[in-house]
Amino acid sequence: MTRKGKTIDTVWSGTWVAERLGVDLSGADGGTSPELRELLGLALRRNPKRAHLLVSQVLGKHVPQSPATVYAAGHGLGVRVRELLGDSAADAVVLGYAETATGLGHCVADGLGPAPYLHSTRRPVPGLRPAGGFEEAHSHATSHLLLPEDPALLAGEGPLVLVDDEFSTGNTVLNTIRDLHARHPRTHYVVVALVDMRSAADRDRLTDFAAELGARVDLIALASGTVSLPEGVLEKGRALVEEYDPVTAGTPVPGAPAAAVPAADASAAGGAPATGDAPAAGDAPAAGDAPATGGAPAAGGADGAAPVVTRVPLGWPAGLPDGGRHGFTAAHREELEAALPAMAARLADALGALGAESGGRVLVLGNEELMYAPLRLARALEESGTAREVRFSTTTRSPVLAVDDPGYAIRTRLVFPAHDRPADGPGDRYAYNVAGAGFDTVVAVVDSAGDTPELHAGLLARLAPHTGRVVLAVVPSYTPDDRQEPTVTQPPLPEPLRGPAFSSYAPEDVGWLLQDLSDVRLEAPTEEREEAIQAGGAHYAESLPVEYQPSPQYQELYRGALEASAARIARAVGTVTETVLAERSPSPVLVSLARAGTPVGVLMRRWARARHGLDLPHYAVSIVRGRGIDANALRWLAAHHDPADVVFVDGWTGKGAITRELREALAAFPGFDPEIVVLADPGSCVETYGTREDFLIPSACLNSTVSGLVSRTVLRSDLVGPHDFHGAKFYRELSGADVSTAFVDTVAARFDEVADAVAAEVKELLAADRTPTWVGWAAVERISEEYGIHDVNLVKPGVGETTRVLLRRVPWKILAQRGAGSDLDHVRLLAEQRGVPVEEVDDLPYTCVGLIHPRFTRGATGADGKAVASQ
Repeated sequence: MTRKGKTIDTVWSGTWVAERLGVDLSGADGGTSPELRELLGLALRRNPKRAHLLVSQVLGKHVPQSPATVYAAGHGLGVRVRELLGDSAADAVVLGYAETATGLGHCVADGLGPAPYLHSTRRPVPGLRPAGGFEEAHSHATSHLLLPEDPALLAGEGPLVLVDDEFSTGNTVLNTIRDLHARHPRTHYVVVALVDMRSAADRDRLTDFAAELGARVDLIALASGTVSLPEGVLEKGRALVEEYDPVTAGTPVPGAPAAAVPAADASAAGGAPATGDAPAAGDAPAAGDAPATGGAPAAGGADGAAPVVTRVPLGWPAGLPDGGRHGFTAAHREELEAALPAMAARLADALGALGAESGGRVLVLGNEELMYAPLRLARALEESGTAREVRFSTTTRSPVLAVDDPGYAIRTRLVFPAHDRPADGPGDRYAYNVAGAGFDTVVAVVDSAGDTPELHAGLLARLAPHTGRVVLAVVPSYTPDDRQEPTVTQPPLPEPLRGPAFSSYAPEDVGWLLQDLSDVRLEAPTEEREEAIQAGGAHYAESLPVEYQPSPQYQELYRGALEASAARIARAVGTVTETVLAERSPSPVLVSLARAGTPVGVLMRRWARARHGLDLPHYAVSIVRGRGIDANALRWLAAHHDPADVVFVDGWTGKGAITRELREALAAFPGFDPEIVVLADPGSCVETYGTREDFLIPSACLNSTVSGLVSRTVLRSDLVGPHDFHGAKFYRELSGADVSTAFVDTVAARFDEVADAVAAEVKELLAADRTPTWVGWAAVERISEEYGIHDVNLVKPGVGETTRVLLRRVPWKILAQRGAGSDLDHVRLLAEQRGVPVEEVDDLPYTCVGLIHPRFTRGATGADGKAVASQ
């Protein structure tokens, strides 16, 4: 097989995966496609959401490629877009996806002509409000931000061109279009990808989506086909990774504790995994062996010579953006074109001084999102004829198995720590197919934010043993309005915790913006906690109650309650979710209040996915009565999403204390909508709800075992510092009693059954007056006075709050609506077990109300209230 007169490897670089995993590529006609096989190879991901990775041969990310080939692929697609759009091309805007397609999108914009370009980013800029954001569900790092310097960049009515390296399911693109269309509607969208690998169902979904939107959506790709995935492909993929790379097979999902990862990996012979377990001669130096800079010798290379790291001043024009993170205009493009020859000449001179003019092989290595600037430098260097051969690729966040086999796309892997101090905290980064490739020189191109000591001790030290020369070129990091790079005044906030490392929910169901305090003893006997809280010596959030372990009788009541109410809950979930999508945002960011709101957030996310194909981000945060919401969690959310899209979710309202707490807390955080949404609003405290009935929500019957095995949140000064998330515990030891996933699965199974009822109910609600009456608060104040309590915080209205009183506090008595039926069976059982009277009353706006013992000390006696009067 030949391309441009050159013989290329006849072994397809997807053969290894195809033979072992059963994954295969077929053309649009269903047959074998030589075109697809030239464009794509296959590898295995260390990612729980997708086993395989389509490895592009022309993207310049994982496989070093001729810069001319990489640029031509994107530029040619841009020319085709220009031909499609005709006169309207002058009004088009191009949007690329981080990190893989940032350079490709630039090249498409070049081919299109005068179009401005923006790419999504995972690097927030303090003080710069996102113009949008979305999730890429299958990615290793899911959250994308849109941070244009000019907010009007995405506000026009001209065509929007969205560029990604592959179009697999279309979910990410559809989520983006839905989000942006709600803000700035357009009549024409063009989706551009190197390959279109959608199934027939996904193609139909795009057609239906365009019709629903009332807009034209075109798609342009170099080639199209489908990926055949056998049954159980995720499990088979994980098993293969475990077999071939046991050291790093446990690399966790974002938020999980880091696994042990070798400092550097190099290829091994004979189809063995390319890991650091069996390093080849001349493998990378041990961690901490920093390379020398400025031309001084570094650690010894594979050939016994002393590679050097040489810094080359590029002369990058002042004020010229380093890429499209904040927008790249036609004027910027002209400025770059004019400056490229001189910058390439400086690189060529440096390489010549190092002896590279004698026919060497040079790799220009970009850095994650920084793809376009290094690509253009590589192409200019290639055109200069300085080196016999120039190749281009970039580093990446994505963990991929490396296997040294001609039929596998990722032959070798270098592992090194992140060096740009990312907002989501430290982590491993990767360079593929560099080790063992025989490059005489590697030119590492980074932006100034990444020119740190970690760069020299990490990436540059890893490169040195695999090449004769390492050259460093730094492009100034561009920040809008000439902002200076932020001074690091506090540690970066970590990524959310996710299951299975923290919580029993699936990792995509929820990310917990909490710190893990599982190893800290926080539980105290209920009576001790109550006495300390009421005496003012402690706050309820400073300790945890001992987790209630339900009796077999109580568990049977729970199962019966779930079976009886699953459809009613599903209907409420559908109603509140559809109302949010109609009134708040077409692509909301769900933020549940841990932990009662979290099962509801999981269910709302599942409804949106089942009914609309949306992958909504969902996080859980801590809010503490009297102390407010976790401010660091809000800062993380503002850095990763548009605050206007954030929708706070809780399970139910009682008297509305948390509703008020949230509104007051968010006054210091403009941009967030302080109006909470709930599954049930018996207190009439909110405008967006699933129902205002006070009925049994089974998730209120239990504690952690129905909430992902996560405790109540903890806020204590000796455990939670000023730059920390609030804390919580993960009760792994209770996994045998866990029903968290079973609960949401049972409710979600009723979604189809209630869909018509939801549609009718939402239609009525959208036209109704839903102004809160706060009838619950008034009732609580009346009860507090009538029963001589004089503290509304000790009156807990509603089935959910009453259950909490019986499980966690020292209850005094229960008030039950006269004639209340099976919704109170579990309340009556708990009250009987604790010796608490249940008093039936009239004129109660709730099904029941729980009263905490109002003047509790461990010496207080009597359940009839006499002990209260005597205090």
